[in-house]
Amino acid sequence: MPVKIRLARRGRKKNPYYHVVVADARAPRDGKYIENLGSYNPMTVPATIELDRDKALEWLQKGAQPTETARAILKLKGVYYKKHLLRGVAKGALTEEKAAEMYQAWIDEKDSKIESKVAEVQKKKEDFWKMVSGEIKPVVKAADKSAGEAFRKTAEKTSEEAPAAEVEVDKASKTEAPVEEVSKEEEAVVEEAPKVEAPVEATPKAAAEETPAAVEKTPEVEEENKDKAEDDSSKE
Repeated sequence: MPVKIRLARRGRKKNPYYHVVVADARAPRDGKYIENLGSYNPMTVPATIELDRDKALEWLQKGAQPTETARAILKLKGVYYKKHLLRGVAKGALTEEKAAEMYQAWIDEKDSKIESKVAEVQKKKEDFWKMVSGEIKPVVKAADKSAGEAFRKTAEKTSEEAPAAEVEVDKASKTEAPVEEVSKEEEAVVEEAPKVEAPVEATPKAAAEETPAAVEKTPEVEEENKDKAEDDSSKE
């Protein structure tokens, strides 16, 4: 029968926690299991892990295969490190006392790191609630402070330059457009140019008076006038 060390989900919706169990690989995830080795709560910072190391090591030595997450938990709690030390004792590289001493030192170091992490998280929570209640002022990082000062200086510079730009625009709008000076040569050309008078329309009366004078004298008319002049002289 294939045996696995895996997680069985418990808890409410969106608030899970898990049991580290030894179960048949063919059994459902949350179904029947052989033995409970501990619990794992990923919702806390850092994650809360409670594990029976000796039982977990015993099942590993029997050939139980952990899942990926279960293997990470076993490594974090030192089960695989203890298995490594016991292999060294079996080969004669270490004594049991030396292996136990090394294992205990490793566990103490790991527990101290976890405790420091828990204390750091707790301090952050306390500082946050003190800041919300007004007991302490929020701490501003140096990078954030420098960025805030740069932004403030830029805003002040922009506000100072804006009125000056408005004054320049007002001056530009008030100044009259410059009158173009006409050179002397252009003036002379303008004076010498002939003045063109508008044509005057002739009235009907003037047109009638000018019509006889405009008739050309043909040769026949001149002869008739000459004959009349001779007749008049003979009668006299």
